[in-house]
Amino acid sequence: MIFITNRYISKHLLLYLFISFFLVSKTYSQEQQILAPDSLQNKTTEELVKLIKITHPEETSIYEKVLLDTQNLDVHIAEKYYEMGRFFYDQEAYIKSLKFLDQTIVIATAKKELKQLGKAYSLKGHVYLREGHDQKALDAYYEALDIAITTDDIDRELITKSGLIIVLTRMNQLDKALEISENMIQNIHLTSFVNSENHVRIYTTINDVYLAKELYDKVLHYADKGIEISKSIDFKVGLLDSYIKKGIVFYYQKNYDKALDYLIKSEKILVTEDIENRFFPTINTNYFMASCYYQQQQYNQAITYARKSIDSLEESDKNKEPIIQLHLLLANCYRAKMEYKQALFWNDEYVRLNKYYQLHKDKTVNKIYKKETRELESQIDVLQSEMTKKSKTKYIINSVLVTICLLLASIVVVYFKKQQKSKTMFVQLIEKINRLEAKETVKDDKVFTKKLNIDDQKVNDILYKLNKLEEQEYFLKSDCNLRGMAKKVKSNATYLSKIISTYKMKSFNEYINDLRIEYVLRRLKNDKKFRSFSIKSIATEIGYKSDNSFTKHFRAKTGINPSYYIKNLEKLASEYS
Repeated sequence: MIFITNRYISKHLLLYLFISFFLVSKTYSQEQQILAPDSLQNKTTEELVKLIKITHPEETSIYEKVLLDTQNLDVHIAEKYYEMGRFFYDQEAYIKSLKFLDQTIVIATAKKELKQLGKAYSLKGHVYLREGHDQKALDAYYEALDIAITTDDIDRELITKSGLIIVLTRMNQLDKALEISENMIQNIHLTSFVNSENHVRIYTTINDVYLAKELYDKVLHYADKGIEISKSIDFKVGLLDSYIKKGIVFYYQKNYDKALDYLIKSEKILVTEDIENRFFPTINTNYFMASCYYQQQQYNQAITYARKSIDSLEESDKNKEPIIQLHLLLANCYRAKMEYKQALFWNDEYVRLNKYYQLHKDKTVNKIYKKETRELESQIDVLQSEMTKKSKTKYIINSVLVTICLLLASIVVVYFKKQQKSKTMFVQLIEKINRLEAKETVKDDKVFTKKLNIDDQKVNDILYKLNKLEEQEYFLKSDCNLRGMAKKVKSNATYLSKIISTYKMKSFNEYINDLRIEYVLRRLKNDKKFRSFSIKSIATEIGYKSDNSFTKHFRAKTGINPSYYIKNLEKLASEYS
């Protein structure tokens, strides 16, 4: 029997016993008139599970009731409840899935079965993810993640993180999603997933984050890995997704011929193979094929692929974002062909569907289609102006000239304001550095043990070791990461992350970036030779893997570019020489 902590017993058992009693009582208050026949009372749990699976969904209530009324609540029953939670999840019957998963959690908590508890929380997160309840999904995933780390279950940890990064991407927390994705890449070799379908699925999920962050080289790298594994195990779904991802990347890189090569490969799989859940792969393939042809001014081909998706759908399926975008793409194709009546028809359809979507959408943010919308909507605006431009040519020309003049004037004003602002920020930076160098920084290591459930001495030890690592300038190493630092301070990644969040009041990435930028500000000010380095060399010297990453964090911290800071330091030095 696996040992379970008092925290799970006191917090989760009592809470779930109450919630479970409330939910089950409420769910079946409307079924009190349904009496279970005597013949069902003697059925085994296996028989009841089988009956639920083979019976029409609208007629399973009586079997579910008998199964949930089972008196012998042991680990075996919890396994069957989890099986039912998974079954209803696959059937998209999410309320029923949650009902059985909640009962699984109650029993697993009482029986101290941590691994079973982790599975139930993880699947519960998937259910909330499907329903668009992002915060509830996040809470469930973090519970599952805590248990996976406690039980050293690296497989469950990565499965849970796969769901977690989807939620974080939805909530636009892309930096956090990216951090978790990088961690998954580093640890996948420790799992049983190596060279399996799950291995490819993890690459697929991580690539969604890289695509949202526009890290196209990484998308191509892991798509190639997914293709290699998928071919070796004949995993058509993984191969399909990897081809689509590569097609999307090459489309964004304006390499339309290469994008079409991969999208045609994905189309072939969809035509020749029996792929489950093929809706979105089909729509993505058709959308980006149509977009490639549109960009190449092959408007008839673009219209063919756009109509291929739209014409085969029921009205109820047309309120999904990629389908709505296809309507807008069609409008632009007809605009380009100067078939304005058709263009306005499809634009009106787009407006109608998009209005409905905006009223009913959940929190999901599909960055792929958001990016396309801005460009296509701007082009359809051109269409509407073209319809009336003959009668307003002179007015438009005059307006454009006035606008250009105003724009040029605005650019000049903004430029000088920006220069003045940068100069002010530079002076403030120098004053701040001088103050910091004039006195020692006092670090407040006050302990709030109630927040972390860790004893005072352990927290103080970790904070002391963190300060030592700061003094040793460990943060300048390019391989400085959360797990590595956790080993250095003899803790684990979860506790260290919480400690940094509580006592440094920032995330791990913010903590490291702040240390690096503060270091480079001082060194550039005091080291003339260091100022002569290229931006790329400076970035490498302080632990960044690219000059772009260094520049981004420097500007975010100071408000100015490193090149501007160095240039003005040289001016300042020449004034005093």
